[in-house]
Amino acid sequence: MTSFVQAVYVLAAILFVLSLAGLSRPDAARRGSIFGMVGMGLAVVATLLLSLEQSQREWFVTLLLIALALGIGATVGTWRARRVEMTQMPEMIAMLHSFVGLAAVLVGFNSYLTETHADAVHLVEVFLGVLIGAVTFTGSIVAYLKLSARIKSAPLTLPGRNLLNLGALVASAGLLAWFLASPSLPPLLLMAVVALLLGWHLVASIGGGDMPVVVSMLNSYSGWAAAAAGFMLNNNLLIVTGALVGSSGAILSYIMCKAMNRSFISVILGGFGSEGGTVVASDTEHGEHHETHAAEVAEQLSQARRVIITPGYGMAVAKAQYPVADLVARLRSAGVDVRFGVHPVAGRLPGHMNVLLAEAKVPYDIVLEMDEINDDFADTDVVLVIGANDTVNPAALDDPSSPIAGMPVLEVWNAKQVVVFKRSMATGYAGVQNPLFFRDNTAMLFGDAKAQVANIVHALAAVTEQDGPVAHTP
Repeated sequence: MTSFVQAVYVLAAILFVLSLAGLSRPDAARRGSIFGMVGMGLAVVATLLLSLEQSQREWFVTLLLIALALGIGATVGTWRARRVEMTQMPEMIAMLHSFVGLAAVLVGFNSYLTETHADAVHLVEVFLGVLIGAVTFTGSIVAYLKLSARIKSAPLTLPGRNLLNLGALVASAGLLAWFLASPSLPPLLLMAVVALLLGWHLVASIGGGDMPVVVSMLNSYSGWAAAAAGFMLNNNLLIVTGALVGSSGAILSYIMCKAMNRSFISVILGGFGSEGGTVVASDTEHGEHHETHAAEVAEQLSQARRVIITPGYGMAVAKAQYPVADLVARLRSAGVDVRFGVHPVAGRLPGHMNVLLAEAKVPYDIVLEMDEINDDFADTDVVLVIGANDTVNPAALDDPSSPIAGMPVLEVWNAKQVVVFKRSMATGYAGVQNPLFFRDNTAMLFGDAKAQVANIVHALAAVTEQDGPVAHTP
């Protein structure tokens, strides 16, 4: 039975690798998800068979306990997955990361208490598993609370916060030496408390502007926590799976930091964000903004040859992806070249905008990354900025004193006309004012994005019915 289970583990690991490969491209994402689900199903069944073989209880008692645990988890998971909104996916993922961290902590303590003749290597595995798991647990909870707006997104700036983090690591190293020299529960418990506080402080010190990086970073932490649990349980598949998740999360964190022109260490030690949604007291510093209406935007779109849409988290909140897809379909049928420009950190979660657009059946080939489309804004007639703010802020390039200085952004202001969909003149999630709103070629369309896009679709239909389809020449 053991050799059969190990063979199934190898097959499951291959499916997990194929799953990650599929998820790297939108057109193969569905296939990648299926590979991942099949692999996880095989892993669960194989682990169940191995548990029944190695259990010291009656087989039906073990089976009943496992079925009870699976039933509770499946019931709660299905209930939450069916109720969660797409805009709530970032905080849901953060909460799932916390479960992985808590599991690693519990496995670590259980492994220590049940292993009567543990060697030094196993003791290190236990210690690191609890350490990484505890940091992941509280860090993910703080991320969940920030993403769900249950606590302020502003970074916590305690005096000497970097020294506090360093002190926690030094204390953990000292507790490891104590734990190896005299294996006992007190150093392990003390380290768990230190790690829980460290995880809380690390993420609490990171501002809202860096939350996409935090999500991918915690994803990496949860992977390494799972790998540590695999070493403690001597489970090869858990080691492989944890390593895949940990390394892919670390790579994604690096990509996100590169997209923001920031070092990973600077994000960990405290991001630039502050509490979002701050309303500007006056426009004296930047000038006056110009307001537009749906009918005017429809008229501009009817005369445009090239249109680019840059979505942000506001589009997700308003659930505007469906009328946006209708608008795109109508414009493309009229011969307008319409594309999307997606910033790597648009929204609260890496890839969030791509999922929303795919959900609304927007063709994959017109959804482009920032690097692919940035040079095309100068030859674009109209840019629709729907719910985006920090990712289209020219201050990142023009103002060295700006908190987001150096961050690559979508250079939408190079287009002939920019229309920004916003509810108010509030700042973005990073709490940084956007001079784009006050430029001469920018018009603000206030209100709910979903309703305003629907108004534009209706107005555009009226324009095309009155004047007939407009012939657009390249």
